[in-house]
Amino acid sequence: MSNNGASVCDEETALLTGKRKVVPTPLPKVQITVLLLLQLCDPICGSSIYPYINQLVSGLDITRGDERKVGYYVGMIESLYYATEAMTVLQWGRASDQFGRKPVLLFGLFGVSLSILSFGLSRTFWGLVISRCLCGLLNGNLGVMKSTMAELTDPTNRAEGFALTQVTWSGGLTIGPMIGGTFARPHERFPRLFTGDFWKEYPYFLPCGIVTGFNIVAFLVALLFFKETLPERSSDVPLNASKPIPIRQLFTYPVLISVSNYVVLAFLEIALLALIPLFMAMPIEIGGLGFSPAVIGFVLGCFGVGFAMFQVLLFARIIRRFGERRVFIAGMVTLPLMFASFPVMSMIAKNYGVTWMVWAILGCTLSLMVIMNMGYCCIFIYITTSAPNKRSLGATNGLSQTTVSIARAIGPALATAMFSFSVENNLLWGYGVYFAFFLCGCLAVPLSMCLPNKVWDEKD
Repeated sequence: MSNNGASVCDEETALLTGKRKVVPTPLPKVQITVLLLLQLCDPICGSSIYPYINQLVSGLDITRGDERKVGYYVGMIESLYYATEAMTVLQWGRASDQFGRKPVLLFGLFGVSLSILSFGLSRTFWGLVISRCLCGLLNGNLGVMKSTMAELTDPTNRAEGFALTQVTWSGGLTIGPMIGGTFARPHERFPRLFTGDFWKEYPYFLPCGIVTGFNIVAFLVALLFFKETLPERSSDVPLNASKPIPIRQLFTYPVLISVSNYVVLAFLEIALLALIPLFMAMPIEIGGLGFSPAVIGFVLGCFGVGFAMFQVLLFARIIRRFGERRVFIAGMVTLPLMFASFPVMSMIAKNYGVTWMVWAILGCTLSLMVIMNMGYCCIFIYITTSAPNKRSLGATNGLSQTTVSIARAIGPALATAMFSFSVENNLLWGYGVYFAFFLCGCLAVPLSMCLPNKVWDEKD
């Protein structure tokens, strides 16, 4: 009798205090693992070219030996990739709502593989552009993967699920630059192993070939073991309630405010990612640090390792402690601080060389990037719960990815062009690009405060 009374007392106490602990649903391990393997392919492909892209473009006739123009053309390559992605990613999202996530994911992986293989065999600037555009046109996986992760999780474990996607992304950002920096120009780095004329004619094919091989393995694993996640239409649910809604009905306040914050974060982050390798690669006298591709790959790889460890160990706890909104705002606050750090590093390098102070500031900047990247997980959760219904989740993520692709098409070209323009015209002593993005970062903070304190309730 006393045990029953104690049980009733405990239940009443929990209800009155509202502190009953919600136990997270276990994640489906096999499905999540295969999905993360597929996601790993995108950042590896994209970031593997970062250590050598500036060196590759500077060796083409299009720059005519003027290193100050490298930024224009590097930015153009990345911007055209995102521009072509913006043309098709919404349609890939809607196709995944109709035909399933798995076939769209597999076709996207095929497109990524074809693109990176073509990139390694390109010997002209426009060959590089076409290769990257192929990836944008054929790959809609970024949006579809978010929809798939949302279907594999529920509100009790979604933070862990999206944290794993960011860990995987950072893992790709670790592996990709290391592959690109280590295996670019193998006839020079490993002259005893790569002696043929092929490696001299195509000095950047080896890292692209390694990445393609990894993609083939991921394709086969997904083909054999990944199960479709798109829910089947139930006969108990009216047809008009279970089918995707027209695009115009996606423009609700929850979708718009979530997507707007995602766009701003992605725009500033891609500009930052375009400036960091350019800043590290350019000579000290024109405002850079003069690092080699191997050093750039090592630095970016270390960032990826640190970010992955942080996400695995702390992200879910931080979300539960502070909530999605506070964490997202904190990430946005770091953006102006990071842009302000570049002129400081450059001035120290010009006057004293690349001393420990430069390395310390660079380390702090990369640490702030870890905090900034937590914002992605938070805004993904907001976008997932903003969808009008579950059958429109792919379209909602496709819409968000379309607008983000447009922002990312503008970001690299604008950032790198402004870098070259600032240096050539000595705008604000060559640091005009950083001042402009510092102001943009300051303006982004008030927009992040428009998000509600709690994410929206999911619709059926």
